[in-house]
Amino acid sequence: MDRVRIGCNYVKQPLWKVILGVPLIYLPILTTVPFVVMGVLLIRAHLKFIGGMEIKSYGEFVPSWVSHRYGNHEQPTINISRFHPAHYRFFWVLNCKHYCPMSVALFKYAVYLVEIVENWWCPFAHDKKPTYAAAPTASPTTGKIRSGTRRVKNQFQPYKQGRIV
Repeated sequence: MDRVRIGCNYVKQPLWKVILGVPLIYLPILTTVPFVVMGVLLIRAHLKFIGGMEIKSYGEFVPSWVSHRYGNHEQPTINISRFHPAHYRFFWVLNCKHYCPMSVALFKYAVYLVEIVENWWCPFAHDKKPTYAAAPTASPTTGKIRSGTRRVKNQFQPYKQGRIV
C-alpha cells in the first residue's frame, strides 16, 4: 500500500504556511459534520422505516477511550510559545480524545450506512460492490446474507427510438 508522506516535509515548511494550514484541519470538519450528522439520522430513519434490523450503532465505530494514545494527565505539550494552543494540554486532550476518534468514527459510520443502502437498493454488480462487504444485507425471502451483488432481471426495459421495446 502506498503511504502519504507528510512528516519528512513538515519541518521544512515556512511558519506562515503552517499557521495558515493548521486551521484547514478544522474548517472542513466544522462545516461538514452538521450535514453528515443530518445525513446519518436520515439514512438510519430510512433503513428503520423499510424494516432494517441489526444495524450497527455509531458507538460501535468509536474506539474505546482507553485505547487512545495518551491518558488525560499525560497528554503531550510542545515547548513553543505560550500563545500557541499546542503549548497547552487541553489542545491535545481535545484533539486526541475527541476530535480524532469522534470525527473519524462519524465518517466511517456514514460510509457504513450508505453501503447498506447501496447493497439493498442497487441492482447492479459494479466493480466496487465487493468492497461494500462490511455492510451486508440479508435477502428478504431467504434471510441469507448478501453483499450487494443481486441482479434484477429485466428491471429496466430497453428503449428503441423513443419507444419501449
